[in-house]
Amino acid sequence: MNRDLRIVFLGTPDFAVGILKSLIEAELTVVGVITAPDRPAGRGRKLRPSAVKEYALTQELPVLQPTNLKNKDFLAELKALHANLQIIVAFRMLPKLVWSMPEYGTFNLHASLLPQYRGAAPINWAIINGEKETGVTTFFIDEKIDTGAILLKSSVVIKDDETVGTLHDTLMALGSKLVLKTVQLIADGDVKTFPQPLKGTRKEAPKLTPENMKINWSQSGEKTEALIRGLSPHPAAWSELIENKETLKVKIYDARFEAEPHKKVMGHIFTTKKTMKVAVQNGYLYIKEMQLPGKRKMHIVSLLNGNDFSENAKMS
Repeated sequence: MNRDLRIVFLGTPDFAVGILKSLIEAELTVVGVITAPDRPAGRGRKLRPSAVKEYALTQELPVLQPTNLKNKDFLAELKALHANLQIIVAFRMLPKLVWSMPEYGTFNLHASLLPQYRGAAPINWAIINGEKETGVTTFFIDEKIDTGAILLKSSVVIKDDETVGTLHDTLMALGSKLVLKTVQLIADGDVKTFPQPLKGTRKEAPKLTPENMKINWSQSGEKTEALIRGLSPHPAAWSELIENKETLKVKIYDARFEAEPHKKVMGHIFTTKKTMKVAVQNGYLYIKEMQLPGKRKMHIVSLLNGNDFSENAKMS
């Protein structure tokens, strides 16, 4: 059996754009897009549309931007699209009356190998926690977050120098293929699912906050480097740089750990004309790219060319 699908796509950030684009290029029938309302951004605080909205408008797709997913007018507009399948990529939690509406269900693409790394930031936490493998999963939505019956999975190796930026792009491409494969199974009426295991140790992917993005200089160099890579290029790991009783909030985008026994104070900064290294638990972290307050991010050679750091400078 081959079903004629009418798809509503729900998503907001760049990651979701890649998936939506693959649906359009595959000439599938996307009858509407649901995305977040325009948000104030930049110094002028002008309203800016989501990445998904920007792309959807170039394809002349109907766009809905509800603030309340239970609003009667929104539900009427959604029903009027006569969709029989909904696909979610990086969107907020849906009420049952939305995800249960289409005949063939609503499935989500999640950027992890579920049940591992349920939550808002799975790509970041896989790198931060030093995982060697991750992937993407499609699953049918249910009442809870990221717990529904699994349709398909696809895995990828995490490279030693992986950043969230590079892994994001890899998983977006992998996710596009998996979504198309999932759609084909649904169109063919050949859907098989399996429940997520209830037992076993699970790692979560909570929302990123200023607290969990701050570097702890007393932990191992490997963990510190992984945190920086897992937050680069956005939103970036940060630290307080203390010098001459002045405290600066700096962002670190690139660093490499080198093991070396020492008895230096954790967080102490050592510089030459071309290098900056920070003492950590089991060696030194060599800073490659950093941003000072009010400045653009710079390669460390350029930054040191215009800034001098005293012998007492330290990270905290």
